[in-house]
Amino acid sequence: MSLHNLKPASGSTKSGKRIARGEGSGHGGTSTRGHKGAKSRSGYSRKVGFEGGQMPLQRRVPKFGFTNRNRVEYVGVNLDKLQNLVDKGRITDTVTLDVLVENRLARKNDLVKILGNGELKAKLNITVHKFTASAKAAIEAAGGEAVTL
Repeated sequence: MSLHNLKPASGSTKSGKRIARGEGSGHGGTSTRGHKGAKSRSGYSRKVGFEGGQMPLQRRVPKFGFTNRNRVEYVGVNLDKLQNLVDKGRITDTVTLDVLVENRLARKNDLVKILGNGELKAKLNITVHKFTASAKAAIEAAGGEAVTL
């Protein structure tokens, strides 16, 4: 290594335009912002969805329907998924919210509803927020217990 082949570590220096460093730099004067207008001024920020004064898409599209603010969303877990976990040996006899979170079928703060799709052969004691009628019947038919939180 000698003086003629020294160079800074990669990523440690910037190699871009040096703006507002005088006319000799080629980027003086307007500092690459053009002439006048909002975009040339400091503090400019464009609003989300702004289309240059044209009526924005979000306002052009017709609105309809109703959104219930009090709707309660449940994460559905089918019986066949539970049976699959039993077959893999990840679930033994009790299923709680913690077990479902551990197996990535739900998140920590989710409300969980067991759905009746699929077949359950294993005897499981399941404790979650809600069950469909068919799921509850299938769990009890397999000798398990369905407990609502």
